[in-house]
Amino acid sequence: MQNYTSVTEFTLLGIPNTQGLENMLFVLFLAFYLFTLLGNLLIFLTILVSSNLHTPMYFFLGNLSVFDIFFPSVSSPKMMLYLMGQSRTISYQGCACQLFFYHFLGGTECFLYTVMAYDRFVAICHPLRYTIIMSPRVCTSLTLGTWLGGCLHGSILTFLVFKLPYCGPNEVDNFFCDIPVVLPLACADTSLAQTVSFTNVDVVTLTCFFLILTSYGHIVLSILKIRTSEGRRRAFATCSAHLISIFLFYGPVMLIYLGPASSPWLDSVIQVLNNIVTPSLNPLIYTLRNKDVKLTLRKVFTQMVHISGA
Repeated sequence: MQNYTSVTEFTLLGIPNTQGLENMLFVLFLAFYLFTLLGNLLIFLTILVSSNLHTPMYFFLGNLSVFDIFFPSVSSPKMMLYLMGQSRTISYQGCACQLFFYHFLGGTECFLYTVMAYDRFVAICHPLRYTIIMSPRVCTSLTLGTWLGGCLHGSILTFLVFKLPYCGPNEVDNFFCDIPVVLPLACADTSLAQTVSFTNVDVVTLTCFFLILTSYGHIVLSILKIRTSEGRRRAFATCSAHLISIFLFYGPVMLIYLGPASSPWLDSVIQVLNNIVTPSLNPLIYTLRNKDVKLTLRKVFTQMVHISGA
């Protein structure tokens, strides 16, 4: 791959029109990043140590917490380093790794949201068969499938982008390496790579989103058949957190890859929302709107206080 390129490193230009705001952005992004790590780690450990949360829904939520720890870690550390005044350069291999892991983890999370929607569909539409359909073996297989699907997705996109020669310029007009900002730097015809890569992203995104909508269409119809208002309220409550996370995840993705071309500043802001803000919101969404998680967290904190007091 490297025999065909003279570029050995790229320069990340960062978020446009933010000169002089580096210190404020560093503090802001560091706060979001630390909250993301601590919040998702807390949810993961709570699910891990609490036997009453060892169900398919929380198994998938635990996986989501893991992805929300890794996903912002693809771009945030490097961005915060150059906000502190460190070098903005990133090696050719580092840029390729950023693009791969961004789409590997993003694709995996996309598939995981689809699996979580299917889990809610089975729980609400087929409650008597839920434990049989969503057996531990099935849950493990579905989770493994999301990982493998995301890895294949990221590998295809990385190969398409970095099989092209890069011989300058080497300035990436964003705060991390992604397809829309790296492909234009290639000194060869990018039409095939651009068409195939964006088609890949579009197909994965739209297919997953369609399957999620299909699952929730059946869920809504089943909920409306519940006779008691309390039953309908509880059923909607179990799905609301997941729906909020879905729209927060898919909204920026569709704006970036499916929407019309916009300004570099707007693209960077949308990427910040997708990479940094959304992963930090999931712990709040799933704790504030989930009684089981709130009760378990309260028990864990109470036990920690008793242990520290003893």
